[in-house]
Formats: sequence, C-alpha cells, structure tokens
Amino acid sequence: TDWRARALYLFPTKALAQDQLRSLRELTSRDLRDVRFGTYDGDTPRSARARLRKSASIILTNPDMLSLGILPNHTLWASFFKNLKFVVIDEAHVYRGIFGSHVACVIRRLRRLCRHYGSSPQFLCCSATIANPGEHVERLTGISAIVVNDDGSPSGSKDFILWNPPFVDPTRTARRSANSEATSIFVEMVKQGIRNITFTRARRVAELILLYARQALAKEAPQLVSLVKSYRAGYLPQERREIEQELFSGQLLGVTATNALELGVDVGSLDAAILVGYPGTIASTWQQAGRAGRGVRHSLAVLIGLDNPLDQFFMRHPQELFGRSHEHALINPGNVHILEKHLPCAAHEMPLSNQRGPNSLDDEALFGPGFVEAMIGLERKGILEYRNGRWYYMGFGYPAEEVNIRSISGGSIRLLNEAEGYRALEEIELTTAFSRLYPGAIYLHQGESYLVTGLDWKVGLAYLRPVEVNYYTLPREINDVSIIRSLRHQQLPATAAYLGQVRVTEQVIGYKRVQQFTETTLGVEYLDLPAQSFETVAFWFDVPPEIAQRVVHRRLDFHGGLHAVEHAAIGVLPLFAMCDRLDIGGLSTPNHPDTGQAQIFIYDAFPGGVGIAEKGFELLTELWKATLEAISECPCESGCPSCIQSPRCGNNNEPLDKEAAVLILRGLLERCR
Repeated sequence: TDWRARALYLFPTKALAQDQLRSLRELTSRDLRDVRFGTYDGDTPRSARARLRKSASIILTNPDMLSLGILPNHTLWASFFKNLKFVVIDEAHVYRGIFGSHVACVIRRLRRLCRHYGSSPQFLCCSATIANPGEHVERLTGISAIVVNDDGSPSGSKDFILWNPPFVDPTRTARRSANSEATSIFVEMVKQGIRNITFTRARRVAELILLYARQALAKEAPQLVSLVKSYRAGYLPQERREIEQELFSGQLLGVTATNALELGVDVGSLDAAILVGYPGTIASTWQQAGRAGRGVRHSLAVLIGLDNPLDQFFMRHPQELFGRSHEHALINPGNVHILEKHLPCAAHEMPLSNQRGPNSLDDEALFGPGFVEAMIGLERKGILEYRNGRWYYMGFGYPAEEVNIRSISGGSIRLLNEAEGYRALEEIELTTAFSRLYPGAIYLHQGESYLVTGLDWKVGLAYLRPVEVNYYTLPREINDVSIIRSLRHQQLPATAAYLGQVRVTEQVIGYKRVQQFTETTLGVEYLDLPAQSFETVAFWFDVPPEIAQRVVHRRLDFHGGLHAVEHAAIGVLPLFAMCDRLDIGGLSTPNHPDTGQAQIFIYDAFPGGVGIAEKGFELLTELWKATLEAISECPCESGCPSCIQSPRCGNNNEPLDKEAAVLILRGLLERCR
C-alpha cells in the first residue's frame, strides 16, 4: 500500500459530494481508519482547508471549486498534485453541453499542473448509460478511454406507467394540463402516505405543482401541507441542505424537484417517482425513475406526457422509450468562447506554451481546436502577452473568479424580496434571466408568487414583491438568423444541407398571463426590451421550389408548412442528441435574405455551440423521418401543441399548416431510400 498516494473525487454537486462522504465514512470505519479524507468546497471552513491540503489522502470536491479554489492555488497543493494517482469523475454523463465543455477545460488545466509536478493520474469515470461513453470521456478528459459496461447494481421490480392526459375538446387539439394531472397524483400519493418525488423540466413548474398541491391539501388534509416542499437549483445553500435532510430522514412525504435531485444523492426510502414530461434523455428518464425503490424494493414510476412532439411520440410508441438506444452526450472543448475564459486561468496558474519537448508543455495539443483562435483574441485584448516562447497573463485580479463553469456568460442575477428588507431569495444565471425576469413577470419561489418590479442589469439585481394572483407568466420571443460562413455541405437526393456559423438575434417582445390550474391564456402583454445577439453553430437546408409548388398547388400555406416543420424538428431533435428542447432554437423562412432560398435553420442556443447542430446535420434524414412521424401520427386535425405548436413561439404560432408540413417532409424524403 502506498500511503503517499492521493485521489481526487469530482462530483457535479455539493449535495452528491456530501452524500458520498457519508458512504466513505462507513466504508473506512473499520479497517481503513488511518485514511484521511474530506470535502473541499465553498462550504468547507477555512480552518479545515489547510489540514485537508496537508494530510488528506482523498479530496471530494466539485469542478467549480477545482477551477476557482484549487488550481489557481496549486503551489499550496504541490504535495497533493505530486502524489496524485487517481481522479474519479462521478456522473460523467452530466458533463455535457456548456457545463461539460467548461469542465473539459478545467480537467485540461488539472492535467497540465499534474505534469508540472511530475504525476500522471489515472482517470476513472462513472456514468449512466449513454450511446458514446468512450468518445464522451475522451472529449471530456483528452485521454483515450477503455469502456466497462457490465451493470452489477441491485434493482427491484418497478411498475412503469405512461400517463397521457386526455383531450379536452372535440377537435383533439388540446389536452388536460399535465401540471394539473401531476398535482392530482402527487396529492393522492401524499394523502395515502406514499413517499414520492415529482420531477419537472422547469423550475417554474416545480413551484407551480407545489403551489397547486398545497392549495389542495389545505382543503382536504391541512395537517399534510408542511410535509411537501420543492427543491431546485437557485435556492440558497442552507435551504437546500435543510430540505435534503428532511427528505433523507423521512420527514417529508413529497417533494417537487427539477433534475437537481436526479443524481445519486441518497434521499432515503421513496415509493414512487412522478416524471412531469419526458426528461429529455433516456438516461435521465431512468435516473429519475430510479430515485424510487433504491436497492431491491418494489416501486412505481409515472411518466406524464406533455403536449409536445417528443412526449407524444413516446406516448404513441412506448416500445421506443423502453427499447431505444441511448442518446449521444455532446460537448465542445474547442468552443472559442469557453477557451477564452479558461486560457487566462491556465496562464495565471503557469505560463502557456506550444513548444514540444520532454521538458515543455504543448498547450496547443492539450487544449486542441480553438486554441490558436482564442489565443489571438486574448493577445489582441492585452490579456495575454507572448515573451520568450511563452504566454503570460497580463490581466488584473484573479481570472478564475470571472468564470462561471455552468454558464456561457459567467454572470448571475440576485433576486431580492422587497417585503423582507431586500432579503436575497435566490440567484439565477444571466443567460436565463432575460426570459424569466422582465417587467410584469411572475416569479415562483417555494410555491409563492412574486411580481418582478425592477431590474438593474449592471449590478445584477432584480427586485420582487410577493403577490397573490391566479396566474403565471410565459415569455414571447422572436429571433433572426444571419449566415456568417458555411463550414460543411452535403448534397442529399432532394436538396442541399449546410453546417456553419451564424449570428442569432433574440428578443423578448412580451409575455402571456396563464391562469393557474386551467392553463388558459388570460391575456398578452407587449414589452419593448433590447435584443440579445450571439454567434453559434447551426445546420440549415433548402426546401426546393418544386416542393413549394406542390404545396401551393394544393392551396396550402407554404410558409405555414415551413414553420410547422421547424417547430416539430426542434421538438424531436433531442431523440438523437443529449439536449433539452430549450438548448435549441430555429428559424424558417420562404426567402432568406442571405441566400434567396426557402430554408429552415436549427441552431445551438449557446454562443459557440456545443455540438447539437453537428449531430443534427449528421443525422438529418433520420431527423426528417422522426419529424414526419410526429406530425402525421398526431390525431389532431390542423395542428396542436403535440405536433407543430410551440409555447415559446414569438409569432403566436402563426402561420402554421400541418398538411403542408407533411407534404414538405415527404418531398424531402421521397428520394432518400
């Protein structure tokens, strides 16, 4: 046994690290009492940090703390890095999209410091099932991987119910609200003492269901109101820890949650999991369903279908849910926007170099594509300076403090409650704030409604006051796409398709007031807010004139058909890529000003892109087939939220033509045999 050996455990959340700390204590309580370990994160007292750096054999932390607190202070960790033998990355499938691309850069910063101190640790990655585990880990760590995919974990029997809310009108264009259905099931389980967790796709929905449930319980079983809570990202740390403890100890009967509780935190003995909408990936579906009945206990999972193309696809084809291959996890470590944030950190830690040799680090090879472009930009801005074969950090302050690895923007907005002396309610990322905080917006926190009364973007503050209203709000947005350059091209039998860089301009133009419980629209308010622009990656394809002529000949709306194909394609693209529908945007036009062609664009909704558009470009014909299936099999007459309508459409879902969309897709596919 090498008692000098060190190990670093990386977990995506503090809660998961704390949970594994408890397990590690149990594991070492008998024969390994001399092994010292501890969590090192933002909650670790300063008095304990020096002791952990000096004597801990195992450090449990998260990528945020690694980037912000450990790597920039590597001289204090010299002994630890010198003897580092293992880096364990838990829940590796979580590191996808923007977050995963950031973490890939953090790991490369870690590897270059390890090499500086003479170590070459082995990386051990644990993941839920995904389609590309080896490729994903290689992109995450920059090291070739060996995949071990035998599952030896215990599992009990599980009843899995697909619950599709019924239609509420004769034309079959609208279903009963999934939120109301979930509330009814949640409340009934709580009343019967069935401990459950209800997962939602959005923070707002978790709060809405809690609000509805508390109102129902106040009438039917008031003694149970205090036994249900919500849990999501954004809550302050102390509030999250309290809810975790109440859930683990069995004090709570029900929790509404986002995927913040999806990961392997031990939440005690749960009987059922309710999934309000398909979670976005097969992996997340099984992880959320698996939160109930841990070990060998029998349990129940209920998946409630939302009114969108992807959910209704699974409601009509349950065999696809249980037998479909898992999605690809996508990251882009070469995203120039992300590299421009991490390369100053790396240079601050140790000057950058692109020299090859036994005693030098080739940082260009380590950081890969995007390194040169990012370095040119950083030199031009005066952040880095080249001297004697190395790049030195010339900026002021502490560059790691400016990097939020869970966001592309790095900023956040703090929400203040005016009624309680401007006490902080929570913080949200700047990237999502524009569509959630606007004058007149209703913001939900722990089942309570707050009206947004003021915003100060410069200092990152939003002002809210509690209100009693019977509605919530949804933003309406419009967008525009201009082509910067085409990077790849493919000639398909019926048309041409492209992958390239585009500039996207998005603007919140207003919001809808939606009545609680019934989910009916009460009214629309218009706003005059500034637009936001960013460069990203998109794929797009032409719709040939002959297909347009067929549509017009049938006296159908060609523009409405394009618009319908765009909406539905965005809805089903997560079948092929590990992403959320909100990670993607789109545009359809009968005459794009840059090309003069009828075209449909689908783009990554993040600056620089994270690989979603590339996957859509590679699987375009499969995407067309799935989109056609989603539209043509929907039982509605002229289009509904289950096939071609989008709740975020800034054009109020106009024009849309279901029949024209089917004709367009059949035309694109007719020679793709």
